[in-house]
Amino acid sequence: MATKVMLRRPDSTPTGGVRGWLQHPVFAWLGVRPIAGQHTPEEHRALKKWAAGKTNLVEIGVAEGASAVALREAMAPNGKLLLIDPFHLSRFQSINATRRAAHNAVERCRNGSVVWMERFSNEAVKEWNGPIDFLFIDGDHSDSGVRQDWDQWHRFVAPGGIVGFHDAALFPGGWTQPDWGPVKLVDELFRSNSSPDWRFVEQVDSLVVIERSRAGW
Repeated sequence: MATKVMLRRPDSTPTGGVRGWLQHPVFAWLGVRPIAGQHTPEEHRALKKWAAGKTNLVEIGVAEGASAVALREAMAPNGKLLLIDPFHLSRFQSINATRRAAHNAVERCRNGSVVWMERFSNEAVKEWNGPIDFLFIDGDHSDSGVRQDWDQWHRFVAPGGIVGFHDAALFPGGWTQPDWGPVKLVDELFRSNSSPDWRFVEQVDSLVVIERSRAGW
């Protein structure tokens, strides 16, 4: 069964253009509206392009699950997708509509397998010891939060592996700001060529994609 996703326009609200009371995730969980992606259609296509055929994928920050759906649809049939999100912002944890909406959406796609880790990324990393060929960082956007995700997780990315940073670049009509943590981190590490083991391969709206050098690990 296909999952309906409402994707964000550059000038829209963070819930993909949904306004008023329909923004609440309970309406995505109940099927009143599609899940709302916090990324643009162009970013959605780029995520699917870079995730295509990958077998070990990790996403930090799931929300309603729109980007996770893109990754699961595109990854290899034998792929494994690890989804990390504590879903801690719900006012009613016993219901947690965001969590329920995400699980419903991602599990409609039967490609590969999915593992949920409903905890913070700095806790989840303690249980990870395998290679990653696609890492998507879209969790805590503070300076310290995004740097911690990068510092703790990038060492697992295999040579030739991909890392995507969301909300990490300025673009015309966009919502990102120069002082956002992902923007500053990407500018520091990759636009200045200060990370020789990585190369900047693509920017699509606010999404920045980098690749690990194939020469050693």
